[in-house]
Amino acid sequence: MEKKLKSWQGWLLFCGAMVVVFVLGLVVSSLMERRAEVVSVFNNKRVDIRNIEAHNEVFGENYPRQYATWKETEKTDFESEFNGSEAVDVLAKRPEMVVLWAGYAFSKDYSTPRGHMHAIDDMRHSLRTGAPMDDKSGPQPATCWTCKSPDVPRMMEALGVDSFYNNKWAAMGSEIVNPIGCADCHEPLTMQLQISRPALREAFARMGKDIDKATPQEMRSLVCAQCHVEYYFKGDGKYLTFPWDKGFTVEDMEAYYDEADFADYTHALSKARILKAQHPDYEISQMGIHGQRGVSCADCHMPYKSEGGMKFSDHHIQSPLAMIDRTCQVCHRESEETLRNNVYERQRKANEIRNRLEQELAKAHIEAKFAWDKGATDAQMAEALKLIRQSQWRWDFGVASHGASFHAPQEIQRILGHGLDKALQARLAIAKVLAKHGYTDEVPMPDISTKEKAQEYIGLDMKKERDAKEQFNKTIIPQWLEKAKANGRLAKV
Repeated sequence: MEKKLKSWQGWLLFCGAMVVVFVLGLVVSSLMERRAEVVSVFNNKRVDIRNIEAHNEVFGENYPRQYATWKETEKTDFESEFNGSEAVDVLAKRPEMVVLWAGYAFSKDYSTPRGHMHAIDDMRHSLRTGAPMDDKSGPQPATCWTCKSPDVPRMMEALGVDSFYNNKWAAMGSEIVNPIGCADCHEPLTMQLQISRPALREAFARMGKDIDKATPQEMRSLVCAQCHVEYYFKGDGKYLTFPWDKGFTVEDMEAYYDEADFADYTHALSKARILKAQHPDYEISQMGIHGQRGVSCADCHMPYKSEGGMKFSDHHIQSPLAMIDRTCQVCHRESEETLRNNVYERQRKANEIRNRLEQELAKAHIEAKFAWDKGATDAQMAEALKLIRQSQWRWDFGVASHGASFHAPQEIQRILGHGLDKALQARLAIAKVLAKHGYTDEVPMPDISTKEKAQEYIGLDMKKERDAKEQFNKTIIPQWLEKAKANGRLAKV
C-alpha cells in the first residue's frame, strides 16, 4: 500500500523545488549575462586585429580590462620575505655567486626580475648583454631576445626561425621594442591561447606529444612554458632548444647534456665545464602538488576578477602572495597570515640548504684553482671537476626558478641537498689531489665578502664594463628607438 505524504511534507517538497528552480534561474541568468557581455566584446571590437600584432596598445582598444591590468606589471611595490617585484642586486647580497659564475656574464650583473613591462628595458641595460657598438659586434646572439617581446614572432616570420637565432643581439635592437604582451600568448582574431614560440612545440614533438591536443586548462600553463623553462642555445646557430628529451627532472636534463657533451661555459677558476640553468619554472611546478592536481600557472599568477559583471583574468602577472584572497583562498580556508607563513616556512628551509651549498661550492672552485696552480694534471682533477659540474647544476636548477621552493618544496630540498653533498665530495677529491702534490694544509681563501671584492678576485674590470655600458646607453639605444619610431615599431596609440 502506498504511503501518502503528509500535507506539510508536500509543501516542503514544493518550496524546495521552487528554491532549486529559482537558484537555477539565477545561474542561467548570470551565465547568459556573462555570455552576452563576451559576445558584446567580440561583436563590438574597435580594431580588427589580424596576423602578428606586436603593439600591445592595439589589443587594449578591444580588451581594456585586460590591458589595464597588464599595464600594472610596471609596478615594483610588492615586497615579500623572499623576492618581490623590485629589482634587487642579488650579487651584492650573495657575493659567492660571483665566484660560481666566474667566466660567465652573470658574474657581472644579476638582479631579481621585474614585471613583464620591464622586459625590454632591463635587457638593454643589463651588463650581461655587453656594450655592442654596431649590429655585428657584441657577445650575445639574437636568441637572447626570444622571450622578451611579441616582436620576436614577427621577426621570426620575417627572417625565418634559423636566421633569427643566427643573428647578433644588437642586430635586433631597433626591431624588438614592445615588451612581453598580448600576442605572445593569444591568437589575435579569436584571442584563443596559442603557442607563439617554436622551441616548446619542437620539444613536445621530440617527446612524441602533440601540443595541439592540449586542453584549455593545460594551455593556461603551456603559454607560460614557452619561456619559463630550462633551455640552451644549440650549435653554432644558437638554436633555442629545451632539453626535455629524457624527461623533466634535474637528473634527466643532466643526462641529456652529458650525452651531448654540452657546457654553457668553462669556469675561469676551476676549469669545470659548467651547465647554467635558466629558470625551470614549468618543469618544477609539474613536480609539486599543485601541478599534479591540475592547477595551472594562470590560476595562481593570473586569478580571475570581476568588473561590471564581466569575469576576466587579471593580467597583472605577479606573486600569488600579493593577492591571497583571489589565489590561495579560492581553495584553502586558512587565513592569509597562515597561508603566507606556510609559504615562507618552505622557502626558509630551502634557503638554509642553499646558503650552505653556495659557500661550499665557491670554496670548491677556489680550491680547484689552487690545485691547478700546484701542478695538478687533467687526469687527477677529472673526478673533482665532474662533481663540481654536478653540484653547480643542482644549485642553479634549484635557485634559478622563480618560486621553486613553493612549487615543489620536497623536490627542491632534495636537489639542493644532493648539490651540497656533491660539493663536499668535490672538496674532498681536491684535497686528495693536493696531498699528492705535497700540500696538506687548508687552502687560503680570498676575501669575497662583497660583490666588488669577489669581482676583483675573479679578474673583472667592472669600471670598464660600466663605462662601456653607460656609453652604449647614451648613444646606441637612442638610435635604436629613433629607428623603431620611424619604422612604426613603437606604440601606435
